[in-house]
Amino acid sequence: MSSARAEGVRTRVTSPVQMLASESAEASSVAAGPREQDLLDLMPWLPCTLTLELPVAKFTIAELLKLTPGSIVETACHHTSDVPLRVNGLLIGWTEFDVIDERLAVRITDQA
Repeated sequence: MSSARAEGVRTRVTSPVQMLASESAEASSVAAGPREQDLLDLMPWLPCTLTLELPVAKFTIAELLKLTPGSIVETACHHTSDVPLRVNGLLIGWTEFDVIDERLAVRITDQA
């Protein structure tokens, strides 16, 4: 483990190419000075899409066409099941539903 990771510095690696570039940057940063900031820390304003996945088993086009206001669609999840949480399509964790001040919310239960 590198000394930067041992000191608790966050690193994000999404491909082997980035990992090799990251390791070579760590080696050169010892002589060059402090490490570069995470790219995500430099762009906190960047928008992203957060989605929850609720599987609905055996749902047909006929049932879709019959949906009206007030229709209830039963999901394949048990009410205590964790629901996958994705950011821009990438799984980042699991959540459970909660109610806070009469509003539906999700509580993160685990990270991917």
